[in-house]
Amino acid sequence: MTPGPFRPGPLLLAGLAAASTCDAQSASLAWPDYRGPGQEGHAAAAKVPLRWSETDNVRWKTAIPGQGWSTPAIANGRVWLTSATDNGQRLFVVAINADSGQLELERTLFEVDEPAPKHSLNSYASPSPVLDQERVYAHFGTFGTACLDAKTGDTLWVRDDIHCDHMVGPGSSPLLVDDLLVVPMDGGDVQYVIALDKQTGETTWRRPREQDLAARTPDERKAFSTPILIDVDNQRQLISTGADATVSYEPATGDALWFVRHRGFSMSTRPVAGHGMVYLTTGFMRPRLLAVRTGGRGDVTETHVAWSYRRNVPTMPSPLLVDHRLYMVDNSNVATCLDAISGERLWRHRLGSEHCASPLYAAGRIYYFDRDGKTVVIAPGDRYEELAVNQLEDGFMASPAVLGDALILRTRSHLYRIEDDDAATGS
Repeated sequence: MTPGPFRPGPLLLAGLAAASTCDAQSASLAWPDYRGPGQEGHAAAAKVPLRWSETDNVRWKTAIPGQGWSTPAIANGRVWLTSATDNGQRLFVVAINADSGQLELERTLFEVDEPAPKHSLNSYASPSPVLDQERVYAHFGTFGTACLDAKTGDTLWVRDDIHCDHMVGPGSSPLLVDDLLVVPMDGGDVQYVIALDKQTGETTWRRPREQDLAARTPDERKAFSTPILIDVDNQRQLISTGADATVSYEPATGDALWFVRHRGFSMSTRPVAGHGMVYLTTGFMRPRLLAVRTGGRGDVTETHVAWSYRRNVPTMPSPLLVDHRLYMVDNSNVATCLDAISGERLWRHRLGSEHCASPLYAAGRIYYFDRDGKTVVIAPGDRYEELAVNQLEDGFMASPAVLGDALILRTRSHLYRIEDDDAATGS
């Protein structure tokens, strides 16, 4: 494996000024992480459209080269995506002008002679990029991690020595925490979390997983979940789910604070937090959703699990917490709403198609995106209330992003800016 083009340059010290044609929201970290600024799938203040189609409320539609399921990341007037050739031999990043939809940059980062196989539902570019004001961090799992200058696209550093056997292709996205880029590596061979200095790419800490997986088959050791950062009594904690356990780490050092044991593996869901609890799903082998009270130390399995729920629990789409309700959709087509405090089921409804993308909360509504290109929009509440059904030509594997009052949606083949026609024209 050889890294792509490398052109050294000074690290940027000042934030990038947005192009004058872009709106004010484009001049900030609009959607720097695959579940948004809060890592939870919320864009509550955004006035995104209720309805759209291939001909209505589409400001622009741009074909994306290659194949990738990574969610768009947006900052300073650019939409960043990772992608790959179908055979996985070329891994690259693209940048699209958020105002016009024009492809502004395509940069090869890694070339892989013989990439390991992937699952038919996965891609070689499934981990989503993360952004700060000056840099883009693109991660392709065991195939490599790179940092780019967000203005020029120049490569600032590359790591191609962080490995595990994903067995079915990469999935976990990285997380920015202060000056660290945190990357979970949960393969069938080795399982660990590593934190890199975001300025240089050098390793700050590396911690093996707490759980003993020696008795598990290699398939039962892998995981694809992305961490979250929470605050507990003025102490920040990094919550990361792997096979058979979820661990809270001290972000600066990687020291384990607490962990909860649970059977399960191969989950790509991301935890969410609220009401003094972390909500997580356990993966395959009868998936469960656990509500774990924060504030413990050591093994909290017997003391801090507030409740669990078993029916129609997803292993791919992440749950969505809105007020005191928890919304989720399983891999097939069943959406469920639970009371987040008690775990009581409030409703369950079949949406009609399979799901990989995580749901979104925006404009006071819940949006579900399926693998056939359909989006079902519902009202939050104790009963299922459908508001709209929208259809695009291709299906969703990536989760949604939001820019101002626009949805930025990646299907298998295209990137869309979905926005009310009046807003797009300024009328």
